[in-house]
Amino acid sequence: MNGLLFRVKVCGLTSPADARVVAAAGADAVGLNFVAGSPRRLAVEVARSVAAAVPAGILKVGVFAGSSPDDIRRIAAAVGLDAIQLHGHLFAAGDDGVVDPPGLCAALGGLPVIRAVRLQADAADDPLAAARQWIGQAEAAGRRPVMALVDAAVPGDAAAGRLGGTGERADWGRVASAPALPVPLALAGGLTAANVAAAVAASGCPAVDAASGVETAPGVKDPALVMAFVAAARGAFGLGRT
Repeated sequence: MNGLLFRVKVCGLTSPADARVVAAAGADAVGLNFVAGSPRRLAVEVARSVAAAVPAGILKVGVFAGSSPDDIRRIAAAVGLDAIQLHGHLFAAGDDGVVDPPGLCAALGGLPVIRAVRLQADAADDPLAAARQWIGQAEAAGRRPVMALVDAAVPGDAAAGRLGGTGERADWGRVASAPALPVPLALAGGLTAANVAAAVAASGCPAVDAASGVETAPGVKDPALVMAFVAAARGAFGLGRT
């Protein structure tokens, strides 16, 4: 997969039933949320039961924002996570922002890191400049992320629970026009079965991630929406049926 950890990810699973539906749909990655304030946040014991229902061969990604490396490693070991997604801000923009610093990649040892990034409204030539800077600093600190996930923009002081899964979209055209990052890109933010093919075509991203677009309420996955989204995403990538 040219360095990609996944092609189609469904994030914010909250039950073993969710895991079984997502696996049956044909996604190759699931996201388990450990972000304070998120309606999809899981206690470790619940997360363990969800992870246990995920079949072998499907990537189990833990989503964190503002957590310490010790806490992330502890939860990853307890739940059996395969990779970590850092969803906090790239750099501090005030006293209230939840930041995941570049050195966190190296501090997590051998766990692959997916870094959530956002387009900069004030950077016309390179809307991913801050992401590029963060990745460079992470590499200088000993280890860079293996993928970047472009999510919808949020205020610099957004609380942890409002950093993702909001249903807002990233600007697909600006993603496509941005100079390439040194790691593969996945696209997130308001993706649904109805728009994922257009999003892939417009952004050029080789991977996608959905949460709110396959729900009837925050944290409540709809099996029909999950099945439709994964089928549409796989079709957009020419992967065919599972």
